[in-house]
Amino acid sequence: MVDNRYATALVIACVLSILATVYLSVAIGTQHWYQYSSPTVRGEANVSELRSLYEEFMDGEFDEKTYSDTLFRLNGTVGLWWRCVLVPVSTHWHKESGRTKYAKMVLECRSFTLPQQFTPKYKEPGNHNSGEDLVRTYLWRCQFLLPLISLALVVLAGLTGFCACLCRSLAPTLGIGVLHLLAGLCSLATVCCYLAGMDLLHRVSMLPDKVDGSLGWSLYLALISSPLHMMAAALLVWAARSHSQNYYRMTAYRVA
Repeated sequence: MVDNRYATALVIACVLSILATVYLSVAIGTQHWYQYSSPTVRGEANVSELRSLYEEFMDGEFDEKTYSDTLFRLNGTVGLWWRCVLVPVSTHWHKESGRTKYAKMVLECRSFTLPQQFTPKYKEPGNHNSGEDLVRTYLWRCQFLLPLISLALVVLAGLTGFCACLCRSLAPTLGIGVLHLLAGLCSLATVCCYLAGMDLLHRVSMLPDKVDGSLGWSLYLALISSPLHMMAAALLVWAARSHSQNYYRMTAYRVA
């Protein structure tokens, strides 16, 4: 029989775990991890340049410098699996009264394919002769793999908890708590790798004038999921340790 305190802790831990998993899943699937704010387009020459950047972004070969420059210039957003630019709905820029006027703006996105996730990063983006930048390469791969590992750990914890419920045992609770702790650490490491990778990118590929970058809401969702997993882990570990201590005391009392 489970004490009400332990049952309450387990229920709260389950709710926290579900919230953290939902937040992390949404973060992985959306593109608003980092976003750029670009100045208004002015001049026909500038319009033509941006149009060619957009066409290369959508249909050209995958190249870090090409898509990064387009993101910088077209209010781009980038996530773990997506890169997007903000363009007119008709993808035509037209000029009226000496300045460029936009139609309704929409996000046009391209996904990072699985091979592209493992493409090496170079010390000079776009220059394959500059040598591979191992730090940026492995930061990028870690930010792709770590959230998947986090979700896998939570799924494993859920399956273990389901089996424990069928067996009416609290014995695996400590292990489930450890799995949640590791999942929270993986989520936190994902955010750290992403921020470090973006910082290094901006060092080797300078932002144009009047272009600002900011963190997006998807990154904050991933960041929030980490402490939620850790709080769930703390509750599970507390319930497991306290229940086992009480069990041993009751056993010793009955033997005596």
